[in-house]
Amino acid sequence: MKAFVTGGAGFIGSHLSEQLCADGAEVVALDCFTDYYPRAMKERNLDGLRRRPHYRFVEGAIGDCDLASLLDGVTHVFHLAAQAGVRKSWGRDFQVYTSLNVDATQMLLEACVGRPIERVVYASSSSVYGDAAALPMREDALPQPVSPYGVTKLAAEQLCHLYFTNHAVPTVSLRYFTVYGPRQRPDMGFNRFFSALLDGRPVVQFGDGQQTRDFTYVADAVRATATAAVRGVPGRVYNIGGGSRVSLHDIFQMIGRIAGRSLEIDHQPPQKGDMRDTYADTSRARADMGFAPAVGLEQGLQEMFRWMEATRT
Repeated sequence: MKAFVTGGAGFIGSHLSEQLCADGAEVVALDCFTDYYPRAMKERNLDGLRRRPHYRFVEGAIGDCDLASLLDGVTHVFHLAAQAGVRKSWGRDFQVYTSLNVDATQMLLEACVGRPIERVVYASSSSVYGDAAALPMREDALPQPVSPYGVTKLAAEQLCHLYFTNHAVPTVSLRYFTVYGPRQRPDMGFNRFFSALLDGRPVVQFGDGQQTRDFTYVADAVRATATAAVRGVPGRVYNIGGGSRVSLHDIFQMIGRIAGRSLEIDHQPPQKGDMRDTYADTSRARADMGFAPAVGLEQGLQEMFRWMEATRT
């Protein structure tokens, strides 16, 4: 395998690149270091990768780089580059999301047309479902996102479908359900919760605390992504979830047990665009790819807490 990984310096992208290298692949990774969070954090994600003999990192944006050259000889594409974040996708910033999530995806897919690529794996999101889908969420549910971010992720999914249908680009889309673990972005929930606890600050709770999420440990998401490049059926969409639906209130109790201290809660109103509940039906991924999450939530949170403690020293 010669893999091309976009968003390769990010949370999931760096873990995926490490897994692909460990599996014997040659990896070319691309990242443009957007200012969504500090560049130094992404640079640390690359520390081990830069020393690997079959790994090459390229700094640049999809819209500005020579895709023809980067895709030369590539057998598998993993498209993880995107502007993340539900709460920041409103207003004038929406133009950033359409540019980096929709336009860039179209450019990449167009560059893949006519090439002997075995799979293009696109990293989508459970945000495409919105609040109308029945639980557990199935891939055939009508997607009705409730955030601008979710709209752009769904639009990119549709681009993958039309390039498969019209140009035979072998796309596979994965709807990740709240991925967490070491290197998680600083804007994401568990990173914010642990950071507040370690700093002695109150933990911010938006809403009533009864909203639920299906949490997926990063190693499980990465293994599913690597497997999709080999066993995923072109043209299909797959849910990738951790197998446990947990309320925010229960999460705070679990975090307190892991850290050995109680949490002070700062209650705030619900945020627009936040989904009420997520819960993945992963039967399609299990049937086609043998996907089964291996890391339970408490074990995964322990790993993440140890990582956050270590990176603060």
